[in-house]
Amino acid sequence: MGILDDLKLQYKLGGVAQRLIYWNIACFLISFVLPKILLLFTIDVNVLEYVSLSSNPSDFLWKPWSIISYSFFHSDFFHILFNLLVLNFASQLFLTFFTQKQFLGLYILGAVFAGIIFVASYYFLNITSAMVGASAAIMAVLVAVTVYQPLMQVRLLLIGNVKLWHIAAVLIILDLVQLRLDNMGGHISHLAGAFFGFVYIKALQNGTDMSIFITKIIDFFANSFRRQPSTPFKKVHRNYTKKPVEKRTSRIVTKDKVQQQIDEILDKISQSGYDSLTKEEKDFLFKSGK
Repeated sequence: MGILDDLKLQYKLGGVAQRLIYWNIACFLISFVLPKILLLFTIDVNVLEYVSLSSNPSDFLWKPWSIISYSFFHSDFFHILFNLLVLNFASQLFLTFFTQKQFLGLYILGAVFAGIIFVASYYFLNITSAMVGASAAIMAVLVAVTVYQPLMQVRLLLIGNVKLWHIAAVLIILDLVQLRLDNMGGHISHLAGAFFGFVYIKALQNGTDMSIFITKIIDFFANSFRRQPSTPFKKVHRNYTKKPVEKRTSRIVTKDKVQQQIDEILDKISQSGYDSLTKEEKDFLFKSGK
């Protein structure tokens, strides 16, 4: 099994957080590789111009998708590297207590809320600019789990054990200190995302899960584009001859053995990680998923 098949299998078995990381990487590559390819045909296109969120409200009329798309694209390598490291860190903590759907819903809602605050603040300040980056959505996730479990101990490289609220506090203070310096719009969106993460958890603790709204929208579009299995008319023949019991039993046993082996491999992944699988187990799991 090649590297591509290995990545496909990890994507298939991975959760929403891992898929978000893949999507961010794919969008980053598209924004930098596609313009270079189009230049070979003398077509000059800036992909970020079409996916970034502009502070000019009128720009939203011709690219309404930008209220979400901006949170999947990044301006440079170090921008996406830092964001994905924090996303991986925050998602592992969040998914310890909450579901995959809640994570995706919070990520999208945090990005939308932060985008609205960015546009509104820059509009009143009479500043025209554009923004890309997943930082605001990630801050929503990190602050949400911090509000839920502020005293959780987290071990950081070269630092040791610290409380989760210490990490969130440092990031928020850095945004506040740099608010009047470079990239003011980015820091405003970070703080907006953090605020939304706080509101989300407080609403959840009061019995309101705002992520359900996103889940219903995704389910609606998923069901709309899902192909319904065709059920052509089949002519029924009466047959009073009993089918051999042995064949049916052997087929069921074979299916149970395959499923049992799949379950054992999935248990091994959950305990020791995907890299602990042998090559034979990876090949078996990849073939069975086709």
